[in-house]
Amino acid sequence: MVDTMTDDQSLDRTYAALADPTRRGLLVALRDGPARITDLAAPLPISFAAVARHVGVLESAGLIDREVRGREHWLSVRSAGLAPAEEWIADQVWFCPLLRTSCTTSGLTRWACSSGCARVRPGR
Repeated sequence: MVDTMTDDQSLDRTYAALADPTRRGLLVALRDGPARITDLAAPLPISFAAVARHVGVLESAGLIDREVRGREHWLSVRSAGLAPAEEWIADQVWFCPLLRTSCTTSGLTRWACSSGCARVRPGR
């Protein structure tokens, strides 16, 4: 029960961090590699302090890492940061861990697994 509650709190932090468009934008900006907070804040129409608060939310959610180099704070995407959220989504009704076949019908992809379940999600 405690592990589930801890997992839920972790997922809550992750999804809360991703719910804000500024924080999603910071993650997108970090896709190309590490960057200084000052460089990330420069093009944004908010104060440096506001950007620092957004960075704190992303850090507490485990989505980014901070490295202090002298007076500069460099940020990078934590590669495994989204894994728990991805796993949670994969365990929900859209996916089955025992996938064996798929077929496309009417824009939906129907997956059949070895346990006999069939789940439907929008096709790609």
